[in-house]
Amino acid sequence: MKLYVVPTPIGNLQDITYRAVTVLKEVHLVLAEDTRTSGNLLRHLEISKPMQAYHIHNEHQTLAKLIERLQKGESMALVTDAGTPAISDPGYLLVRACIKNGIEVECLPGPTAFVPALINSGLPTDRFVFEGFLPHKKGRQTRLTALKSESRTMIFYESPHRLLKSLEQFVEYFGPERQVSVSRELSKHFEETARGTLTEVIAYFTEKTIKGEIVIVLAGDAR
Repeated sequence: MKLYVVPTPIGNLQDITYRAVTVLKEVHLVLAEDTRTSGNLLRHLEISKPMQAYHIHNEHQTLAKLIERLQKGESMALVTDAGTPAISDPGYLLVRACIKNGIEVECLPGPTAFVPALINSGLPTDRFVFEGFLPHKKGRQTRLTALKSESRTMIFYESPHRLLKSLEQFVEYFGPERQVSVSRELSKHFEETARGTLTEVIAYFTEKTIKGEIVIVLAGDAR
């Protein structure tokens, strides 16, 4: 009776850990954000295991049945499409429900996009704040206003088609000379990190076709 939270590679399949492979082989059920994506990973690892979809659209509906199965003695591995579950991905509700019901939760260490992006940025790493995805509409301006005086390094996730819009909005709130680092396709063949002022990085990506998952690392207020 245990839930394992299992990080999966964010790009390079060699980043899977030996321990993650062992857990995936031993559990009764794999809970996957997208069974097709995780199915490809399991086939690559030569693991055959029952899978069930667990994502943001069915979390509430499936929670009670999953807890019931765990209480009956089953073990489960929670995985997401890439990275560590519950970090800007489904997982929080299930972990909370397990704790509430006395079910053991074990989170394995492993890949997550924001750590290499932060270290690659060259910006201070001693104190930072992870903001994940900003709200697209409601609450976005409120969140950015609250961050104007943030002195810690700030980390954001963003999609390729919204990158330039977000960087331009950052200029409005943080000024054109604020230092920023943008990493994309981390751990993949076309991995890239662009560093400089907001103005410089906007100019750089304006000339490019932007693809891949994006991590923005923004310097804090130095005043």
